[in-house]
Amino acid sequence: MTINERLQKQIQHAYDNAPAFRERMDSAELTPSHIQSTADLEKLPVIPKDDVVQMQQENPPFGGLLAVPLEELSHIYFSPGPLYEPDAGSDDFADDAVGHVFTEAGFVAGDIVLNTLSYHLVPAGMMLDRGLTAIGCTVIPGGVGNSDLQLKMMRDLGVTGYAGTPSFLAALIEKAEGMGLDFKRDFKVTKAFVSAEPLAASLRQKLVDEYGISVANGYATAELGLLALDCEGKMQMKLMPEPIVEIVDSDTGKCVGAGEVGEVVVTTFNRAYPLIRFGTGDMAINIDPAPGKSKQAERAITLVGRKGEAVKVRGMFVHPNQLRFITGQLLQTGAVQGIVTRPENRDMLTVRVVSDKTEMEEAFKGALQQVIRVKVDSVEFVDALPDGAAGMVDERSWD
Repeated sequence: MTINERLQKQIQHAYDNAPAFRERMDSAELTPSHIQSTADLEKLPVIPKDDVVQMQQENPPFGGLLAVPLEELSHIYFSPGPLYEPDAGSDDFADDAVGHVFTEAGFVAGDIVLNTLSYHLVPAGMMLDRGLTAIGCTVIPGGVGNSDLQLKMMRDLGVTGYAGTPSFLAALIEKAEGMGLDFKRDFKVTKAFVSAEPLAASLRQKLVDEYGISVANGYATAELGLLALDCEGKMQMKLMPEPIVEIVDSDTGKCVGAGEVGEVVVTTFNRAYPLIRFGTGDMAINIDPAPGKSKQAERAITLVGRKGEAVKVRGMFVHPNQLRFITGQLLQTGAVQGIVTRPENRDMLTVRVVSDKTEMEEAFKGALQQVIRVKVDSVEFVDALPDGAAGMVDERSWD
């Protein structure tokens, strides 16, 4: 079945079974017959992630986008946004696609891989797990944190591969060396797949040159899975064959030309939760060697930032409305700002809040962390924030 035939089938399925998608097409005076190829997707309006969040809040739990009976779901995840994400079970094609990514990254059957992405509520850990086991790797579901235990497992079990954020790999190496160990000599890790946060060129070079670790850098989102990959330390990342990725002008919804910047917009083949022209909010340069002729796997993107206020911190998107919700609940104020810096190659999150209730600092930090699921490094109580201050400020430098 060709990509266009699969798209036609997905559009018809979503139209027949997902009320919110049907309403969206009807409002645009479209029927499934209008979408015969990937080029026809431009006829559909882009649906921003924030709109999906609002749809779920107004019509819980899935905002009218669930396209299979609830009893068919095997998992329900809860990802930053916040968003409920239904999963109808293992998709052999999707697992093979993720497995292909790991094969390109140098992982082989027999590798013992420590997977440090979260298995708790979010789909990231499970997604990588399925791809790794699909190519015959043995996976240790380490999840987030517990660096002492993770290092012990790495030594005891002879871990050869790492999957997770680059900053946590750097932290593990630093901790091992602080214990008097020689990471290159005492550990067997020779390959790493990193994702969920930007990879600094200096850190990648250090991992390659000082520790002999080959590094593959993946671009993925919780809702959409793996979208692009770089194994050579380049800024540009090669797109996966699917899902369908467009780089579009956020104002017009039309695809931008080669070399131009636009928003990453994705159409999935997920039957349970058919996200069609889903606006990620990520901005990228469209790299297309033969515009109009090249296949998706021949194209690439260079990520250049985020649209809107949300900022990814240690692999998790932090939204200003999450900060405002907690400050309103505990401190009766919505005047709050998150600031992300990156000293010593580690994300640091500071929250500034207009309040004099300094005695509430620990309770406030704890409540924030429960909602955003990212550690708050410090809280600053201030008298005021500048007029029009952004809810999230990214002050990191990526070399």
